[in-house]
Amino acid sequence: MGLLWAIISWIIIGAIIGLIARAIMPGKQSMGLGLTIVLGVIGAIVGGFLGGLFGGDGISGIMNNPWSIGTILLAVIGALIVMVIYGFATKGSNRV
Repeated sequence: MGLLWAIISWIIIGAIIGLIARAIMPGKQSMGLGLTIVLGVIGAIVGGFLGGLFGGDGISGIMNNPWSIGTILLAVIGALIVMVIYGFATKGSNRV
């Protein structure tokens, strides 16, 4: 049951972080809720990695205490970085 709750919490955290990052990011992002969740989860991992580089808890901080203010801020920064990269990667694609 622990793995199921971990997956559910990552989906919830990814949705929250992704939505916060989309609200902060200027311009229109053409992505659905599923992609927002995926980018939020990846952003949380990137933020945790960056936090680890600067002497923080890193990814283990996200796993141990995902609801702390510092973890959320790092995750949002990571999600913004991921969204910028995603925006550059999909800039030339024709979306219908």
